[in-house]
Amino acid sequence: MENFKRRLYEIIEVGDKNDYASRSYDTMMLVAVIVGILPMTMKGTTPCMVYVNLITNIIFLFDYVSRVYTADYKLGYKSLRTHVAYVFTPMAIVDLLSLVPMLAIILPRSARVDFFVMFKVLRVVRMLKLVRYSKTMVIIENVLRRVKKELLTVLFLTFGYIIASALFIFQLEPSLFDTFFDALYWATISITTIGYGDISPVTTAGRMITMISALVGVAVIALPSGIITAGYMDEITRKKTKYEK
Repeated sequence: MENFKRRLYEIIEVGDKNDYASRSYDTMMLVAVIVGILPMTMKGTTPCMVYVNLITNIIFLFDYVSRVYTADYKLGYKSLRTHVAYVFTPMAIVDLLSLVPMLAIILPRSARVDFFVMFKVLRVVRMLKLVRYSKTMVIIENVLRRVKKELLTVLFLTFGYIIASALFIFQLEPSLFDTFFDALYWATISITTIGYGDISPVTTAGRMITMISALVGVAVIALPSGIITAGYMDEITRKKTKYEK
């Protein structure tokens, strides 16, 4: 039984060139992910798409259960807590969300209508499963994991500035916004320098805040890009050094 479990783990993980079964499984998963999002390109539902949805859901369910079952090999230690811990890892959450569209098949017809849009949107999450099978995406995942503290700091400062500027503009030009959410929307659009123009301040103070938000937005965009680029170069250098050794 233990040999079967270990072999199952070897198959569902990204395989090397010499493991035909593992490489075939990887190919099957790639095809399932790509085919599984095809229904989103159509407005209606055809009988063919229903069968495609059913088959891909079964494949994703098998993949999720297998990965939870072999989590002790993935995480490196044997314990019941290992399987629980794996369920809360980022990729396991992606796998679980990929199964939510299956509810469209399980739920009664009367309930499907209410959740139909949610089911279709969550199919997009399946594209994140491709991260496992792309070496470049694995590198980017490692980079994001290494610089997450720096990125979270920038994100925290950005949210703080958005809330502060929204509060300022909401008090300076109350007639411009129906709700505070509209002010938050304006602050977000301004700091990202998109500037749709649907909400435009008319007072001098409001325009000054808009100008400051645009200037802050340049830094907000540049900081994460610089952090990720530096982390990416460090990761590439680290891998080259490892291969040279």
